[in-house]
Amino acid sequence: MRNPAPSDTEPAEGVTAVTRALSLMEAFQAGESTLSLAELSRRTGIHKTTVLRLARTLALSHYMVQEDDGQWRLGPATGWLGARYQRGFDVNLVVEPVLRELVALTGESASFYVREGSIRACISRVEGPHSVRHHVRIGERLPLDKGAPGRVILAFSGERGEPYEGIRKRGYHLSLGEREPEVSSVAAPVFGLGWRLLGSMCISGPSSRLPKRTLDQHAQHVIRAANALSYALAGSRSANTPPVLSNWHP
Repeated sequence: MRNPAPSDTEPAEGVTAVTRALSLMEAFQAGESTLSLAELSRRTGIHKTTVLRLARTLALSHYMVQEDDGQWRLGPATGWLGARYQRGFDVNLVVEPVLRELVALTGESASFYVREGSIRACISRVEGPHSVRHHVRIGERLPLDKGAPGRVILAFSGERGEPYEGIRKRGYHLSLGEREPEVSSVAAPVFGLGWRLLGSMCISGPSSRLPKRTLDQHAQHVIRAANALSYALAGSRSANTPPVLSNWHP
């Protein structure tokens, strides 16, 4: 009987050493240049001797560098990796599957909007299964100050006053006939690299099918989808993670 290959016996949760090495690099927050061995150990929950062994291994491939004073920093290989990722990244490849899942959960059309100056633009959309539905074309430009997706973008761009203070606290916004008399929607923010606002995700449909009670129920699906996408794009929590997401776990 043959000996099993390493991949045959690998635990379902992955390779522990790789997971620990990644957590070591993710321990650095935006704006931090160096961290001590003790601080890396504290943030990752890994014993200092293991942290040192992992850091030295990562240094061999230039993913980490040790300074003369013993502090550690991310190495140039992390920058090369990030640059390669950015060149090949298409946000729609990540967003569209999430929108499809939202459509399956809610039965309504789902869209993703980004800010373009003083307006919002739909850059990704998946239509719902109903023959009667809210129609928006990809690329269509709409006002920021009318409708749930635009209000959410303004709120998390720092707009003052109401309803924006309330939106920031809740983490989402409902709209009933605000931009179009017979259209309702619910939207939540999506964040990208460095926890900077990327846009807003929403579902929308006829108000006759989406009264406030139904929107409140669907809001939880939209929030979960937007939050999960934010963590997928922005990475682990940091000091820049918005308060409405800081206690949410993907």
